[in-house]
Amino acid sequence: MQEAKKLSMPLTNEEKTTVYPILFVIGFVHLLNDALQSVVPAMFPILQGSMGLTFTQIGLIGFALNFTSSLMQPLVGMYTDKRPSPYALPIGLCFSFIGIVGIALANSYWLIIVSVLLIGIGSATFHPEGSRVAYMAAGNKRGLAQSIYQVGGNSGQALAPLIAAIILIPFGQRGALSFTVVAGLAIILLLYIAKWYSNEIKNVRTVSIKKKSHSNNTETNKKHKKIIVFSICLLIFLVFARSWFHAGITSFYAFYIINEYGLTITEAQIYIFIFLATGAVGTFFGGPLADRYGKRNIILLSMLGSAPLALLLPFVGPFTAYILIGIIGFIILSSFSVTVVYAQELVPGKIGTVSGLIVGLAFGMGAVGSVALGWLADLIGLTNTIIFAACLPFIGLLTFFLPSDEKVKEIHH
Repeated sequence: MQEAKKLSMPLTNEEKTTVYPILFVIGFVHLLNDALQSVVPAMFPILQGSMGLTFTQIGLIGFALNFTSSLMQPLVGMYTDKRPSPYALPIGLCFSFIGIVGIALANSYWLIIVSVLLIGIGSATFHPEGSRVAYMAAGNKRGLAQSIYQVGGNSGQALAPLIAAIILIPFGQRGALSFTVVAGLAIILLLYIAKWYSNEIKNVRTVSIKKKSHSNNTETNKKHKKIIVFSICLLIFLVFARSWFHAGITSFYAFYIINEYGLTITEAQIYIFIFLATGAVGTFFGGPLADRYGKRNIILLSMLGSAPLALLLPFVGPFTAYILIGIIGFIILSSFSVTVVYAQELVPGKIGTVSGLIVGLAFGMGAVGSVALGWLADLIGLTNTIIFAACLPFIGLLTFFLPSDEKVKEIHH
């Protein structure tokens, strides 16, 4: 068990240089993985037309994807913290490969569900271990490393509208087969990553023997356990609030501006693409800024900096909304990678678990929040729901209750 604990902390980052080739490869594979995942929601209109699915059936497909891809991540992370599994990365993407083939050829609703579950399992396997690889390759630039990794995922998600417009709408359900090339490329690159990962595990066995005191400081762990548990729970809640706002924009803002500005569906999708694209840019810059100015400060700024702009968004004209939604996307997602690094430093021995909690559970709960927003829209109207969603970033005030970066370092030294 002690050996497993040591392996869950693969590197002493301060003693290693940043391995940029590994970071860029894992970031690119993150883009490929999330692009594969984006095929599912992009196919909803296609499946509805070809199979006559109800909105409830479509909702269940989305739930199946989110349940496996997001909510299972902490479980995968807990397992791999005890038993680091380099080759789980390419094996997981093999599940996604099979799922893509299944969804392209499915002739029944339940085959679609099974295919989506396989894609979700592949994604749930990839994310905690991918985040661990970014941690291992980070050196002393954890914020930058996590940004490179996470911006790949955000970019992959932003491709969903383009995937629908360029491939799925012209070629229909069978068009998803073209993404087997994407899955195949991801598997090949992950075999390269897995080989490097395996070598790092061998190296850390030597390092861990020299640094036994790092994992045996039980008195310090007991003393600060309450602070760590409280901070992780608060961080999950903050990420949930951010994800709930994110889901509100991506799921319902298009309907709002269609009604308010008289736009077409295609024109409304441009706003969503701008939000996602600038969010990806914000994700990249957030990490280096956190390395310089502090992680808690960037988390606070991303929530409270976007809050007044978000509240203004429902009341501006269509041209101003272009600019505003781009700025909001950049600011609020600047903390996307930072929250992961902050959690990893709070619990340095559980890299996979905390990554699964922050990226998987907390972000995945945003999908559950979108269901609540849909219910709220039916109850109080779309305009009031958008205004409610715009108030969610103000929850960032709770960031003041998180320990400072200096306090986190003090806890573990």
